[in-house]
Amino acid sequence: MQKTIHVGCDHAAVDLKNILIRQLEDRGLTATDHGAYTSDSCDYPDIAHDVCSAVEKEDGTGILLCGTGIGMSMAANRHQGVRAA
Repeated sequence: MQKTIHVGCDHAAVDLKNILIRQLEDRGLTATDHGAYTSDSCDYPDIAHDVCSAVEKEDGTGILLCGTGIGMSMAANRHQGVRAA
């Protein structure tokens, strides 16, 4: 059974996230988009927690993208068993 790759981003990385999801799907992988969906400012920790919760629940894989890489990593690292850099 193929695992789902959970993908999320902040408002600064929406375009990159959309490209990444297309690339994953072109390779036959399943990707779940957890947002952000527009370049409007958003609460990125909420998105990071959604992705990390899904990863923990499914023992899955997640990818978080943001403008700096710092904020998403800090939010993700609050989850036990999740390590982000």
